[in-house]
Amino acid sequence: MTARVVAGKAVPRGAFPHVKVAGGFVFVSGTSSRRPDNSFAGVSVDELGTTNLDIRVQTRAVIENVRDLLRSVGADLTDLVQVTSYLVNMNDFGGYNEVWAEFFDASGPTRTTVAVHQLPHPHLLIEIQAVALLPSGGQS
Repeated sequence: MTARVVAGKAVPRGAFPHVKVAGGFVFVSGTSSRRPDNSFAGVSVDELGTTNLDIRVQTRAVIENVRDLLRSVGADLTDLVQVTSYLVNMNDFGGYNEVWAEFFDASGPTRTTVAVHQLPHPHLLIEIQAVALLPSGGQS
């Protein structure tokens, strides 16, 4: 088994790796739209302090972060087998689903989407964890 914190990505907010490779599978820890500088994609605050959260931008950033983590071990989004998505508000399901379809079709990974009370930061609308099959030639 190999565990890895991936350079250039937001550092995990606890003692756990971004990815773990075991038994030919890649397990991706819960991933958000957080950037390495601890800002978040899909968040804007105006001069009066009003916060706008965009599920489409956050979803796109999360999937791209998952892709980068998979690539760090020689896998890619096409190798995903199963995904669990956590949404703070099911009213965001439509926007999330719209962006999902930019990356995957019905031959993509199996998926479960659940509503959660909150995520580790109030600006987060979505977090995704995933399992992929490590392609032959990938890094273990």
